[in-house]
Amino acid sequence: MEGCSIEVGNSVNIKRSDGRVHSAMVSKLNQAQRSVTVEWYERGETKGKEVELDILLVLNPELIQNKQSTIIQPSSQIQAPINLQRESSDSSIDDDAYLDEQEDPMTDQQTQNNNETSTVATSGNTLPIKATGNAARSNQTQGNIQRLTRANNTSSAALNGNRISKIGTSTTIHNNQDHSENVPPQAKKVTNNRMLVTQQQQQTNQQQQAMSKAAASRRSYVVSEVERLKENREKRRARQLEMKEEKTALMNMDPGNPNWELAAMIREYQSTIDFRPLIDGLAIEDHQITVCVRKRPLSRKEIMKKELDVISVPSKDTLIVHEPKTKVDLTKFLENHNFRFDYAFDDTCNNELVYKYTAKPLVQTIFEGGMATCFAYGQTGSGKTHTMGGDFNGKVQDCKTGIYAMAAKDVFMFLRGPKYRHLNLTISASFFEIYSGKVFDLLSEKNKLRVLEDGKQQVQVVGLTERVVDNVEEVLKLIQHGNVTRTSGQTSANANSSRSHAVFQLVLRPAGSAKIHGKFSFIDLAGNERGADTNSANRQTRMEGAEINKSLLALKECIRALGRQNAHLPFRVSKLTQVLRDSFIGEKSKTCMIAMISPGLSSCEHTLNTLRYANRVKELVAIDPSERNEMIDDEEPMDSEPNEQNGNGKKMDLSQLRSLNPFQEHDISVELYNQHAAISELQQVEDETIDQLKLLAEFYTKSLPELMELCRMTNNPDYDQDAFCKRGNELLRQLFFYAQPCADLLTDFQSKIEKEEMISHKMMPGKR
Repeated sequence: MEGCSIEVGNSVNIKRSDGRVHSAMVSKLNQAQRSVTVEWYERGETKGKEVELDILLVLNPELIQNKQSTIIQPSSQIQAPINLQRESSDSSIDDDAYLDEQEDPMTDQQTQNNNETSTVATSGNTLPIKATGNAARSNQTQGNIQRLTRANNTSSAALNGNRISKIGTSTTIHNNQDHSENVPPQAKKVTNNRMLVTQQQQQTNQQQQAMSKAAASRRSYVVSEVERLKENREKRRARQLEMKEEKTALMNMDPGNPNWELAAMIREYQSTIDFRPLIDGLAIEDHQITVCVRKRPLSRKEIMKKELDVISVPSKDTLIVHEPKTKVDLTKFLENHNFRFDYAFDDTCNNELVYKYTAKPLVQTIFEGGMATCFAYGQTGSGKTHTMGGDFNGKVQDCKTGIYAMAAKDVFMFLRGPKYRHLNLTISASFFEIYSGKVFDLLSEKNKLRVLEDGKQQVQVVGLTERVVDNVEEVLKLIQHGNVTRTSGQTSANANSSRSHAVFQLVLRPAGSAKIHGKFSFIDLAGNERGADTNSANRQTRMEGAEINKSLLALKECIRALGRQNAHLPFRVSKLTQVLRDSFIGEKSKTCMIAMISPGLSSCEHTLNTLRYANRVKELVAIDPSERNEMIDDEEPMDSEPNEQNGNGKKMDLSQLRSLNPFQEHDISVELYNQHAAISELQQVEDETIDQLKLLAEFYTKSLPELMELCRMTNNPDYDQDAFCKRGNELLRQLFFYAQPCADLLTDFQSKIEKEEMISHKMMPGKR
């Protein structure tokens, strides 16, 4: 640019808005605005700003071009400048003293005029003073002009008849013509000098005003841009401070919580919800199938671990799961899953309120000749045993506060009431569990039971213990005894709790008759997360998981078929649905499912699986009557004699788990179906082999004394050898009759084990 030596790439000093001065590099020259753009590197990023050229030259005087000022000397009419330091009373002015004056300090406005050209008019002669970058000479010229002005003002007192008036920054001299002849020559000389200075001052002021306007116009864009950047910076800092304060407030609300961000998002979402939870006193709805959900409170361990509650229950029939998700850019957000059931119980509801809206309406059903069933479904630790059996005080369970005891109390109240007293009914109780496809009696030292079906298609649990009870206290004793028996197995394989289904039944019969008038079944199902063990490397664990998986799928389809009315029931798939078959048939049958869920973030996946399962149970689809008849016709006829359930019927029902809903997604894949089929065949052969071994052992026990007697016959020298051979051959033929089928079954059993191993390994490659 003119008057300075500055180029792109030069290193210059700049001044920041906070007063800091540091170096930067020129990146752009703006000729029109007389400014430059500079850039510098600070805190890992490149920053820049636009600086006015005049301001830049103040901080970088070395950029001003080093040229001498060109001064045109005035003509002879102009005398040497007046010594402004003399007193006004001194009539003799030393003209050479002008050059000896000290320079005045440089002002900001004078600095901006360093590169401008000044013109001084004096008695018709012009002094063009060109600013060549020499700041000292420019300042001296401006200072001398100011001092000349002050000297003229001071010497005005010596002028006789002259009148001086100041208007603004310019001075006008009025000469008195009447006394002009009396003015000495030296005074005239001073007057001419004063007029010259006045003209110079006027021109200087005009130039300064013009330069100020030009500088203002050049700075207009720069100043507005700087102000805009400053405003944006202040807004950004204010927002950052606000976010920091919000973050600090949230962290103070949840100190030490690693999921405080998710907690804040959940609270923000909950602030938009109108909470109207279920309260006591609402009308009880009558449903053939009631599906509800209960949220348990956070446990003490979960609270100590800062577990996050991701469940909201806004109303009596609605539940929301706040599932945390992460985007591709690692941004966290919530996916809110909404579910709707007949009832939704939050963590403030006690067992009494849950019982009032779930199992209590079913008590009257059994007195009217119907079958009632109440399920507690969910993962291990979700509160199933707490709901069904009662509250826990440490490791001791209070059976009086469970649904078992509450239902028993109402049953005896109905029994002794005037409405049903004339029926003369007796009440008996039974308690058993189903583990890995086998039934065990909890009231008789966990004896293994057999499930048979007679010619009337009535399922019989052979050997099941039923105790007649006369009051609630006797029922509670049986429940406590069964819980202790069931719980004792937890110390070994944990089989009696999370991997087994516990079934408690209250049966009504007319006095002196074996006919069932009504039955109430309470089922504490195994944890649904155990169904994932179908891919375990351990065969026993796989079989346990497969049985749980099958029983839960079959239970769901049986309940759905109950809603369709008269549809074929796939009860043969598992022992659970098989022993509860009579609870799924008949117009007076009613069912209630309580889905138990854990509120913690770590259980979010299992919670969603539980809710989706319960939601599928509630999806009851009406079937065309023609389809219903076809399903009834397809039902396999039973033999007239009591018989163990055959494999064909079980396999047929297992296949129907994939065909009952042809227009919906199947609950089990082809691979899982093949594994279930293989495990079912394995269990069937196992049962047959064990039964055959028992027959062989019984025959051997009976024939052993006779075999020993044959051996003692040989001690007599003249024993009957012919009779010995005949009797020995007969015993061996009978023994072979029992032993040969047993050997064949053992061979078949071994082949089924190998088949199940092969299918399971295909489902989990790499686990051999």
